[in-house]
Amino acid sequence: MPARKKLPIYKNYISVQRRLLSPVWILFSVIIVSWGCSKLDTTDIGSDLIPAVDNVTTFDTILTINTAQGIFTDTPTITRSEDHVLGMISNDPLFGTTTANVYMQLKPVFYPFYFGNAKDTINNTLASGTGFDSIVLCMNYKGFWGDSMQPINLIVKEVSPNNGKWDSLYEDKNIAYVPNTGATIGNLSLDIKKLKNWVKYANKRDSVRFQIRIPLSAAFANSIFSKNNDTAVNGVFRTDSLFRAFQNGIAVLATGGNGLISTNLADTSTKLEIHYRKKNGGAIDTAYTSFKLSTNFLSTFNYPSATCNNVIRNRTGAAVSAPASDAIYLQAGPGTYANLSIPALSTLTNRIVHRAEIIVEQVPFSSAVDALLTPPSYLYLDLKDTGTTNKWKPIYFDLNPSIGYDPDFKLSSTFYPGTIDLIYFGGYSQDKIVAGVPVKAYNINITRYVQQIVTKHTTNYQMRLFAPNSFAYPQYSNIGIPYYNSFAIGRVKVGSGSNANYKMRLRIIYSKI
Repeated sequence: MPARKKLPIYKNYISVQRRLLSPVWILFSVIIVSWGCSKLDTTDIGSDLIPAVDNVTTFDTILTINTAQGIFTDTPTITRSEDHVLGMISNDPLFGTTTANVYMQLKPVFYPFYFGNAKDTINNTLASGTGFDSIVLCMNYKGFWGDSMQPINLIVKEVSPNNGKWDSLYEDKNIAYVPNTGATIGNLSLDIKKLKNWVKYANKRDSVRFQIRIPLSAAFANSIFSKNNDTAVNGVFRTDSLFRAFQNGIAVLATGGNGLISTNLADTSTKLEIHYRKKNGGAIDTAYTSFKLSTNFLSTFNYPSATCNNVIRNRTGAAVSAPASDAIYLQAGPGTYANLSIPALSTLTNRIVHRAEIIVEQVPFSSAVDALLTPPSYLYLDLKDTGTTNKWKPIYFDLNPSIGYDPDFKLSSTFYPGTIDLIYFGGYSQDKIVAGVPVKAYNINITRYVQQIVTKHTTNYQMRLFAPNSFAYPQYSNIGIPYYNSFAIGRVKVGSGSNANYKMRLRIIYSKI
């Protein structure tokens, strides 16, 4: 068998072409399996080599999936090193509005801090030609989702000093947390299309692109500049704790637009850029320094920065708030999910299962809206744990058939394979034509799981379908497992198990024993 192609992540893909088995191989498979149910070797089940359905030796059947809409009520935590989202979705008739705000502490990279070099002359007046110019808030730009023709309106405020747990050094904040804010210190109407253009700065010697740059007010700049070389015993630049008491953080708040920006606060391009003129010897030079996000847990001089990504979903009045029976709405986390059950699996007779896949198809809404607010790149499927409430576990076998794992965490040292074989498992977005209309679709391979049910009569679990960027199984571990979607990016309306044209279904290709 030729090696299967490796599927890169973070992209949308067309389906993998499958080659047909020869009739001789089909006959050989039937003979081998007919030795007895206990002789089934699942290592070849569900592979890319699937026999053609001829209704003589190989058949297919469609099983109905019962579906129910769900909405997550949890509040996930975004750590300081993960990608954050910033912006506003103001016009999505299917899922409502989203507002995403970012809060961060940008601090000197060493203490006691001073501007320039030890021998530089930097005055607070212009008489000598030296002094301070400006401060710019720079934010890393990783991507955009939504309508790039509409500007994203942003305002920048200071975070107020009295914020309770905001400044707890070792505590990451969940998406519901909102620090108090004070004075407005900047604003920007951001044209996403212009981020590709080079911007020169620092006396036109340096340039950058794909960076959000927000000039901050003269009042805020003066509050920093007035502490020039303030490294005395009680100076604000003496220690991390003194600086945090002086400047406790910056809030970037979205007030308009129809899109979300992905940004990473720990990236070196996220910073407070402080521009000034200095004199070292006789020459006057233009320079800049930066305050940045600290992720340092070891240094006693610069403790980790506080961060927060407050994300508010408001689905009131949107279609997802009152879904019709023929529709399921899947929104990337913090988002929604679908409960699935397939009762007919429990009564299915024993057979050789060559392929069992759940087929999920997008229901078109508006070509204009669907082109801007695109579906998530990946869906994920897991199982509801028997006899428990709100506890789930990975699906058996099919996440990665080459790695042993035990979703019950009893027979193996791991309940999750660590790496998902996306070529085998699927769940990635594909282009498809349904009734002459281009849509997105997902195929999720559950062949080995179905084979165990029909052969060994194992439990037919309820399933959960969703589009995470991470998830956890707290009965085993509270450590989040990362998935391939960007946080908060992507949403799609798909057909439920009763949809006439875009029916969610389980297709099984099999041979009789």
